[in-house]
Amino acid sequence: MLRKYITDFLAYCKVTDFSNSSIKSLHASLKDFATFVDMQRIDTTKGIGYRELSCFVSDFKEPSVHKKKARVWCMHQFFHFLMLSGHIKNNPALELPYPKIEKTVPQFLTVEEFNTIVEFFAVNVHSTNGFRNLVLILILGLLGLRTATIVSLDVEHIDTETGLVWITEKGRRQRQVVMPELLNTLLTVYIAEYHPGRGSLFLSTRKKRISPRILQDIFRTAVNSLGIEKNLHSRLFRHTAATHLNRVAGTAITQTTLGHDRLYNTLKYAHLNPDRYAVYMKRHPFMRGVAS
Repeated sequence: MLRKYITDFLAYCKVTDFSNSSIKSLHASLKDFATFVDMQRIDTTKGIGYRELSCFVSDFKEPSVHKKKARVWCMHQFFHFLMLSGHIKNNPALELPYPKIEKTVPQFLTVEEFNTIVEFFAVNVHSTNGFRNLVLILILGLLGLRTATIVSLDVEHIDTETGLVWITEKGRRQRQVVMPELLNTLLTVYIAEYHPGRGSLFLSTRKKRISPRILQDIFRTAVNSLGIEKNLHSRLFRHTAATHLNRVAGTAITQTTLGHDRLYNTLKYAHLNPDRYAVYMKRHPFMRGVAS
């Protein structure tokens, strides 16, 4: 019976506009949950209470703190669905707390590191894939777009006359982003020479839409050739874009560029700039006596 409820719930998620990544996460957590319930020999949902849910979230297969968080969110959503469907009267998942995740300062590329990567890809700019890779790196480092957003970009999403790009993000939200002049100029040439029509902006060698795997291969090529110690990935470039944009434009502009609804989410990326903080402390009135 539980597995039927899970199937119904996942179908419900698809029609209620859950993102593909969210559905994938829910499916993984519910697969573990079904296995856990079978091991506990629980026959009906009435036998599942807070104690069982807490045990599943915290102990089953020794989950990491991030997997615990995913499981709590999944249980909240799943048992809320069961209540809406009339399968249960009370929601035992309501009291499940989210685990505390220690905050860390996100890694980012310095200006010198990012410029080195750009120069590396600029060498092969005269080839189709070389030009494509250069534009990809600049979009990642300047706009901080996510992998799924990059992959889904089409030629018609780019308006080089106004310098705007239409993007689709998590939750299928659409918004506009202003492109820096350099990026806008390169995209104008790139589209005119390689993609004058419509369809996918970034194509593979087989003339199909690029995949996340191709992005990983591009990053790996740069790491192996340049000997970069940091592991290149889209989130690192997102941190980089947020950090350096925050340095010159402030948090409000950074929030708009990254597309965050809440300022709290932006602050996790655009962390306190140490250079600005040092200047502030030198000017602080309480520090004048110490400095003198």
